[in-house]
Amino acid sequence: MIDMRQADDPYRIPRWGILSWLLLGLAPVAVAGQDDPGAMRYWSSALPAALALAYAVALRYPGRRVRFLWTLVAGLGALAYLRGGGAALFVFSLPQFWLLTPVVRRSIALSGAGALTTVAGGILRTGEPLTGDTVVTVAAFAASVLLGLSVHRTTARAEDRARRLAEDLEQTRAELAAAHRSQGAAAERDRLAREIHDTLAQGFAAIVALAEAARAGIDADPETSARQLRSIERTARENLAEARALVDGASPAGPSTGSVTLALRRTLDRFAEDTGLAVDADLSDVACERPVRIALLRCLQESLANVRKHAEATTVGVVLAPHPHGLELEITDDGRGFSVASATGFGLDGMRRRLAEFGGGLTVTSSPGDGTRLLVTLPSDTSGST
Repeated sequence: MIDMRQADDPYRIPRWGILSWLLLGLAPVAVAGQDDPGAMRYWSSALPAALALAYAVALRYPGRRVRFLWTLVAGLGALAYLRGGGAALFVFSLPQFWLLTPVVRRSIALSGAGALTTVAGGILRTGEPLTGDTVVTVAAFAASVLLGLSVHRTTARAEDRARRLAEDLEQTRAELAAAHRSQGAAAERDRLAREIHDTLAQGFAAIVALAEAARAGIDADPETSARQLRSIERTARENLAEARALVDGASPAGPSTGSVTLALRRTLDRFAEDTGLAVDADLSDVACERPVRIALLRCLQESLANVRKHAEATTVGVVLAPHPHGLELEITDDGRGFSVASATGFGLDGMRRRLAEFGGGLTVTSSPGDGTRLLVTLPSDTSGST
């Protein structure tokens, strides 16, 4: 069985080209030759069989196709001389001259040689230079040249378009990959900036505030200063752990799902201890995924840092409660407030971006002299009550 899927054969021969030549070209010649007299009958059968065998070899070994075409040229002339009527076999052989070689000039030259030997064989047989076979052979050759050139031109244009499309596709893929890399890098920078702001920066700000307070009261109130120094040490250690986690790309330790209440209450206790402000906390026992717990904790830490630095408040209220639509964390203070429309800074924007990753949102209500209210909302698919 002939393998038509040669790995080194860019021009695969269509089955119609094989079957039409074998069944409509060679087979009629071999069958008709059975009525020839004497030794002529054997030649009429042997030549088509030899051409068919050579064709099978050419299909199996693409490097021998040009040799086969020259063999076909000779066979056309020989059969035209032995039996006559060579024009029919030539017509059905024409596709082979175009299918077995991709070079247009070679196809024209070989098919022209086949036409010449077919005409010559007919003339030698009949002695007449102008016969019906001659006219058909020459006309078929001319038509094949015109059709072959047209097909090759169309194929070349299609291949050129395909090449340009492939180049455009490859360029688009490269640009898309670069855009994805750039977007990923920007997202990672934003994430790191948010993490550093919400952890290390807030921790260092707390250390500075505590250090200033401890220095100011070290003579008048040594006990309070000692407590503040212990808080500075604790905060510094926590910052060191946060820094190592950021460098390692590790997630904070803890179970994948659990209550956020303990972490929030611990943060509020530290805040009250460090600042001396009154903290009124109403925290429901709410279970949620670890990333959501971290988001809520960071929002609380950012809010408390703003209270510490800007609010000049005396009381802070925190309410964590589940609702039918999800989860709410409310943080209020009785400080001096601010104009929300003119507020600048990374903190609130970072909180909004962090919450947006979970489909949540942040509402800020404040005005000068009226305190501040921050409302964090998260959808129900990120939280649940225990």
